[in-house]
Amino acid sequence: MAREGKLTHLGKSGEARMVDVSAKAATERVAVAEGRVVMARATLDLVLKGDAKKGDVLGAARIAGIMAGKKTHELIPLCHPLALSKIAVDIEPDAALPGLIVRATAKVTGQTGVEMEALTAVSVACLTIYDMVKAVERGMRIEGIRLLEKSGGKSGRYRAKE
Repeated sequence: MAREGKLTHLGKSGEARMVDVSAKAATERVAVAEGRVVMARATLDLVLKGDAKKGDVLGAARIAGIMAGKKTHELIPLCHPLALSKIAVDIEPDAALPGLIVRATAKVTGQTGVEMEALTAVSVACLTIYDMVKAVERGMRIEGIRLLEKSGGKSGRYRAKE
């Protein structure tokens, strides 16, 4: 469900602008995002055994996600640079997909939220998984990238419906 209100990244004439957060209180802000990489069972088995030609798929994806989360302001034009206190990427196999579920948690004490950092970390981790095993399966799908929850700031707590 969409929140009511105006788009904060648009000026009075519709021009893109960076939001001035200087008057906001610095609070602890946490965001958790999720995405999935759906693949054939044989590809998942290859990843879990550590037999991918490019090396440790899960380790590389974790590091790539963390690095991307830290660089979100360089990738998304109107994001503020943040001194993150935490960014973690967790990857779990899911035999029912089959595939991998990627979750990222970002945390900061600051004047703006970390949703984009968590979403960027998940996105790049999923892309890294794809890159590491695309030689085996080009038909993998990256799906369901979304914000699961966030806390802190004026808007308070948000939790996605399952």
